[in-house]
Amino acid sequence: MSPRLLLVEDDESIRTIAHMSLERIGGWSVAEAASGDDALRILAGGEKFDAVVMDVMMPGLDGPATLQRLRDDGLLTDTPVVFLTAKAQRAERERLNALGAAGVIAKPFDPLRLADELAQTLGAG
Repeated sequence: MSPRLLLVEDDESIRTIAHMSLERIGGWSVAEAASGDDALRILAGGEKFDAVVMDVMMPGLDGPATLQRLRDDGLLTDTPVVFLTAKAQRAERERLNALGAAGVIAKPFDPLRLADELAQTLGAG
């Protein structure tokens, strides 16, 4: 059985490319959420995932606020969360890691390398 991943990304085109990359190249079973609120609903419904990949900058609940809510609600206590962000400078990476992120992947990402980057990030998590 493929490992399950929740992909949280508000940009539909990025979500589609990431989904295809992670599923076809990485072998993940991917579920999608278009917002932080969608992710909260999915996870509150009891679905279990091996990892979450989440955009940082989303309207409404951004990635960090969503992660905080999920941790506070006990929905993602042991599930690694990897952020996707266009702001991948050192200070931003340190800020996200301090929030409990397993890692950060810079956007734009190479669709052919995304699954490998995720595997390396989770392995180093």
